[in-house]
Amino acid sequence: MRHRVKGKKLSRDSAQRKALLRSLVTSFLEKERIRTTLAKAKSTRPIAEKMITLGKNDSLHSRRLALRFIYKRDVVKKLFDEISPRFRERPGGYTRIIKIGPRAGDGAEMAILELVGSEFKKKEKKKTAAEKAKIAAKSKK
Repeated sequence: MRHRVKGKKLSRDSAQRKALLRSLVTSFLEKERIRTTLAKAKSTRPIAEKMITLGKNDSLHSRRLALRFIYKRDVVKKLFDEISPRFRERPGGYTRIIKIGPRAGDGAEMAILELVGSEFKKKEKKKTAAEKAKIAAKSKK
């Protein structure tokens, strides 16, 4: 029976699993959107939401608790200065999991884990020299 047993093992021992989840949460908070397997996304989600909730209470103690789990100091700074203030009025549910189908190599179910309200912005294509020349010519007229 699995009474009161939380989380998945993800085919790793406890130290590897903790390192994996720390890495996933750090990357997720840094980029605000990651692509991973569905099982890893489901395991990462509650931890990431707890970190965002910690960030809503901007105190030294909260920062130190976040630094115990998140690998990069600049990500903790981003969490407390940019991410958490966005969700100040929201009582929870800061993340969304979108299933994107099986992975080509091994058929593992893939998913995108992203922050709610930060709809993905497509990167603009870099302009070629000819396009830049056209824009410069138009601005001179």
